[in-house]
Amino acid sequence: MNTDLLHFFRNSLIAATFSSIICLFLGSLASYAISRTVASKFSSFFLVVVLCLKMIPLSSIAVPIYSFVQKLGMYDFLPALIIVYAAVNLPFVLWMMISFFKAIPFDLDEAASIDGAKPFQTFSKVIFPVVIPGMISTGIFTFLLSWNDFLLALLLTSNEAKTVPVALSEFLTAYSLDMGPMTSGAILFSFPVIAISFFLQRYLVSGMMAGSVKE
Repeated sequence: MNTDLLHFFRNSLIAATFSSIICLFLGSLASYAISRTVASKFSSFFLVVVLCLKMIPLSSIAVPIYSFVQKLGMYDFLPALIIVYAAVNLPFVLWMMISFFKAIPFDLDEAASIDGAKPFQTFSKVIFPVVIPGMISTGIFTFLLSWNDFLLALLLTSNEAKTVPVALSEFLTAYSLDMGPMTSGAILFSFPVIAISFFLQRYLVSGMMAGSVKE
């Protein structure tokens, strides 16, 4: 168990990092499009659907996700865990990013359009640099959601793709509790969260305040 703990840390880091990147890429594009067409009925309906998806308890969809992954033959496969994390956290990213994009004046889009920029050029060269702090804040929260996950990792992994929360739980058995190694692993597992909270706290605060003040 102790010799494999570094492997499990690597799995947790890869799963949390890549799922966050996928969420930020897809979520930022979708949020930008929705924020600029929020007056349309389709955008409003889509926002309601996203909110309903976010309200669904994870425990109620964990078993169907497990069955689907099993049928695809992707059980204990790290890319499968990354995709699941991205799909589960994407509604959260959408709601976070929409608040940041709405705070950006539409005049920037109009000015870029007058200069001949296409929609994607407007997003990548004009809007994206402005919204980077919001993306960092959203990325931190998304990373922590995946990093701290236990339920999905427990159901979808066995050994090769196992993450640290699942590995730590295995120190406790029906007959014994290996307190020393478990405590050491838990402290190491908490260190990235502590480091993120300390060094990037201003982005965390801006994320928590996103959408709290409206013009």
